[in-house]
Amino acid sequence: MSFLFNSKKRQSKSSKGFNWITLMSYLTLLFFALIIIVPLMIILFAAFKTPSQIATDFPLNPPSELYLKNIVTAFFDGKIPLGFKNSLIIVIVSDFVNILIGTTTAYAIGRFDFKLKKVILGIFMLAMMLPGNLTEIPRFIVMHKIGAYDTLIAPCIIYASTDVLQLYIYLQFLEKIPYSLDESAMLDGCSYFGIFRRIILPLMTPAIATLTIIKTVWVMNDMFIPYLYMPSKSLRTLTTTLMDFSSSKFATWNNLSAAIIIVTLPTVLLFIFLQKYIFAGIVAGSVKE
Repeated sequence: MSFLFNSKKRQSKSSKGFNWITLMSYLTLLFFALIIIVPLMIILFAAFKTPSQIATDFPLNPPSELYLKNIVTAFFDGKIPLGFKNSLIIVIVSDFVNILIGTTTAYAIGRFDFKLKKVILGIFMLAMMLPGNLTEIPRFIVMHKIGAYDTLIAPCIIYASTDVLQLYIYLQFLEKIPYSLDESAMLDGCSYFGIFRRIILPLMTPAIATLTIIKTVWVMNDMFIPYLYMPSKSLRTLTTTLMDFSSSKFATWNNLSAAIIIVTLPTVLLFIFLQKYIFAGIVAGSVKE
């Protein structure tokens, strides 16, 4: 009987401790969630408020009615369509070249053995460990020398590069493709390029889709590279277009909030509707059968 009593007592103490830990975990998560959600709610409400409402209302009070003039002003006067067009061009070109470079690099490293294979992998790892600021000045000089500065070519070249994460995911997918398919294709007279184009590339479609979505979201949200390499107003992207709303012409909180909502909407929708493909592609590449 004493043993049963002591076991129940230990169980009640452990359950109480677990409840306190769970409560503190929930409170911590709630705190960090509010840090993210509250500023977004303020921006969302301000985008549909009149200037007088923003001056008098509490920031977290929803608008009494939808004031759409802010959206119209930000979209047309802020030249959002021009920024969207430039961003779309950069995304399409850089994603296409990035897929081409990334898949061919993974195919060469994963399927062939050559003397400089470890050296190339080491260069990729070294590039990942070095801070980006160390290479920014040489990269800027190179872009200026080749005439890519202040053109859409510069960000396309920079975004088209393949990083270690992409190479790792491609290699994980490539390991799941059996060598017997390559050997069968070679017996039928298929070249290495034919094997890559007809067998490897179609089977790597989940990885390509996953990395394309990630790359697109990153390119659409990046402000540093377009601002540094494309100072002309005719080359503004969606993110650098927001800088016009800090001038005296658009320097109102309601116009800036409306512009932020418009600029972030494409990437948010893209991530919401395609997030299952992102996680599915990453998980599928990490599991070996």
